[in-house]
Amino acid sequence: MWAGRVLHAALSGGPRGRRAQSALAQLRGILEEELEGIRGAGTWKSERVITSRQGPRIHVDGVSGGILNFCANNYLGLSSHPEVIQAGLQALEEFGAGLSSVRFICGTQSIHKDLEAKIAQFHQREDAILYPSCFDANAGLFEALLTPEDAVLSDELNHASIIDGIRLCKAHKYRYRHLDMANLEAKLQEAQKHRLRLVATDGAFSMDGDIAPLQEICRLASRYGALVFVDECHATGFLGATGRGTDELLGVMDQVTIINSTLGKALGGASGGYTTGPGPLVSLLRQRARPYLFSNSLPPAVIGCASKALDLLMESNAIVQSMAAKTQRFRSKMEAAGFAISGAHHPICPVMLGDARLASCMADDMLKRGIFVIGFSYPVVPKGKARIRVQISAVHSEEDIDRCVEAFVEAGLQLPR
Repeated sequence: MWAGRVLHAALSGGPRGRRAQSALAQLRGILEEELEGIRGAGTWKSERVITSRQGPRIHVDGVSGGILNFCANNYLGLSSHPEVIQAGLQALEEFGAGLSSVRFICGTQSIHKDLEAKIAQFHQREDAILYPSCFDANAGLFEALLTPEDAVLSDELNHASIIDGIRLCKAHKYRYRHLDMANLEAKLQEAQKHRLRLVATDGAFSMDGDIAPLQEICRLASRYGALVFVDECHATGFLGATGRGTDELLGVMDQVTIINSTLGKALGGASGGYTTGPGPLVSLLRQRARPYLFSNSLPPAVIGCASKALDLLMESNAIVQSMAAKTQRFRSKMEAAGFAISGAHHPICPVMLGDARLASCMADDMLKRGIFVIGFSYPVVPKGKARIRVQISAVHSEEDIDRCVEAFVEAGLQLPR
């Protein structure tokens, strides 16, 4: 009834309607000014429309012919793997489109429990809990685990989801300089007065392609009685001898307490995230983590795809081994051509350009040359550090990689001197 009266007043031009129209006009003006500022700064982010499945070659709306894709997180090339797709179809057929609610209300399907057990086994942890995304896993962890008696120490370049998750908790917050172990030690000394101390870091930092020094982080954590949390979204499936992640790569699997990661990158490329670690922690998250309690369970098709991706990964590490060689090929050829590539030994290869408009224009030029890459600028990366982030996939051929390098050289020759 009240909604009808408000609508009638707005349409009739009465005082309440005029105020509502005035407020809407004010909002539009504010929004348009903000949007124009983004366009003027050259940081407008357009979304290209892909008309094919994800893979090393894709089709893009408005562009004729196939395009080489070098900007996906499809590290292992499993998002279009026939066995992964078939597993998703089978799960959809057997378990339906979804449970239509959250797990504690409508129940948990057996495939969800099976995947959680498989994730824990893969990471050699006690238990695991699934979320709609790793953003949700990061949003749910800190608030449920940490109290005002505790402290969290976070790398300044941690992913936005870690930053947002930490903001939600009431623990004392310390931020240490990126990869600066002396600064972390100073913060740990300062935080000794708190009950629990949790060091939080990305395993691999997605904007720069650099890897956290987990050996040193774990050494400091042991010295100062702290726990270690690692976000492995850009490591799970392909870093380490068997793809377990940065803790395996650096030999500290028994020293990292909590791991959050995603199903939406190397492990099938759909969606979903998880926390894995001590059994009591996972049990607490099932009781208190708000993104888990108030979000629908993952669709069965997504569970089926991710489960098969893990099976393929645990059966053989051949795909993992091919990643290192292809990553090194791209990095060495780009550096030989005079480009500055951030990070080291990671398939994320940021081509550093500095200027936001330049990064955007160069990415557009690359598309014309048949290469799909995206320019990154503020606020995704700091001002003055714009880049094109190239991402190598196990399903790229050597010829694909060489063609990408050639396109960068050709595009670079067109830049204003």
